[in-house]
Formats: sequence, structure tokens, C-alpha cells
Amino acid sequence: MKTHPGRRTRVLVATTATAGMVLLAACTSTDDGGGGSTTAGGVELVKAGQLTTCTHLPYPPFQSEIDGEVQGFDVALIDLVADDLGVKQQILDTPFENFKTGAFLNSGECDLAAAGMTITDERKKNVDFSDPYFNATQAVLVAKDSGVGSLADVKSENVELGAQAQTTGEDYVKGEGFDPVSFESSDAVLNGLRTGQVKAVVIDYPVVQGWLKDKANADAFTVAEQIDTGEQYGFTVKKGNKALQDAVNKALADAKADGTYEKLYEQWIGPYDESAASPAAS
Repeated sequence: MKTHPGRRTRVLVATTATAGMVLLAACTSTDDGGGGSTTAGGVELVKAGQLTTCTHLPYPPFQSEIDGEVQGFDVALIDLVADDLGVKQQILDTPFENFKTGAFLNSGECDLAAAGMTITDERKKNVDFSDPYFNATQAVLVAKDSGVGSLADVKSENVELGAQAQTTGEDYVKGEGFDPVSFESSDAVLNGLRTGQVKAVVIDYPVVQGWLKDKANADAFTVAEQIDTGEQYGFTVKKGNKALQDAVNKALADAKADGTYEKLYEQWIGPYDESAASPAAS
């Protein structure tokens, strides 16, 4: 299901353990005619005093609303970038198809995008990616009593399959000859499985990891197969915004070097998996 880029846009404040540590004094404003600013690090921002992040909610454990606040692994990592720049992060909830085109980056509504987004050559035509920060596989999730043990079973038994629209998971199964039921968000995909609208779904494995932490879900559903599609997640900035791209890469490198990345990984993803957490730069 496609959504128009102008719909369901919401501004939300990100709150994590580091959000209160910003150094607003480090920000120096300039009159650029568009209300933007230049931080002490030389990075131009679309709004003074804040790092504006485009995302698409919900996508736990990377970003979702918890107790009225946007939290998650991506949120925490971008908070580190904001801290380095001496500003606060503010999150704009936008349609997922926006991330393929970089529309909100190009229009100056966001500085960067963080949405558990896979780095692809097609997307690189429209945006610049950070260094990869996470290796992701796709999971085939089914009910335990379904009798389905693989994606091949889904096809041979003509099982109704679901996937999130505009994602690499959807692209993958379409490439394998499926015509999946498309859902707007990861929550909608999982709810479609839970309610029997579809009998199997293909979705990013980290999302499944978080979902199966709930005992009721784990008792009823299981991962039939993991599919290694070679995907790596990256954050995106507007084409040519090297200053912000460099700032993101530095924050990621520092977090991995000082143990912050591992701590956040264990908080949001689960037991630390070095192979998933330490992708080589692409």
C-alpha cells in the first residue's frame, strides 16, 4: 500500500538516556534566509538548535513510540550525533516511500533520515548514506501450527504472504515470484499475521526479535527461516551534505570504539552479535 508523501507527517521529540546531555551553547546561528543554522562543527541544519530526523513509525526496536516518547536503537544512535553537534534531535514521522526519493531531505524538512533503512544502489541515486551500522537478514515468520518451515513451503503450499510496502523484504519476495499482501508498517504486517489476514510474513529479522520478546507472541509464532540478503542499514543525508555525513560516521565510529554502540545494541536489539553489529563500510 503506497502512501502520499504529504500524509501522516508528525513532529515528535526523541527522548533517550542521552537526550538531556546536549550542549546548546555549542550552537552558533547564522542567517541563511531559511531559518537554518550552522553548528560549531560546521554542519548546516534546517532548523536552528535541532537535528531534524525523518523516520517512519513504528519500526521497533529501531524507532517507536514508548510511553508517548520516540525511542529505539536508531533514535539513540542519532542522539549521539546531535550531542556531538551540540543540539537536540527532533523526529518527523513521514511515509516510508519518502526514503527512496529523499524528498524531505531535498525540500529542507529534515537533516537526515533514520528508519532501519537498507543501503541500495537505487537509493544511492537520490541520497547519500552513512557508513553501514547494522547487518540485517529477512525472517519468514509463521504460526507454530502452520506446518510451514521455509519460504519454499510458502510457495509450494500457496500460503498467503505479507510484507511491508516499499521495503527490501517486499522487493525480495516479489523477485522470488510472490505477490504479497502489502502493509504500510511493520506493526501492520505483524498484526496481519496475528489476526490471520495472512499466514506468513517476510520482515526484517531484528523486528521479529523484538516482537518475539513478548511471551504470547513467542508461544504462538516462530521464525521458519532466515534469509541472508546481504542487507546493511545506513542513515541518509541530502546528496552532497558531506559535513553531516562525516559527523554521523564519526559518531558511529566513536560509539563502536568506546563501547556505547554495544551497550545500545544490547538495550534495544538483544545479545550483542558482533557480525551483525560491525559491518564493513560499503
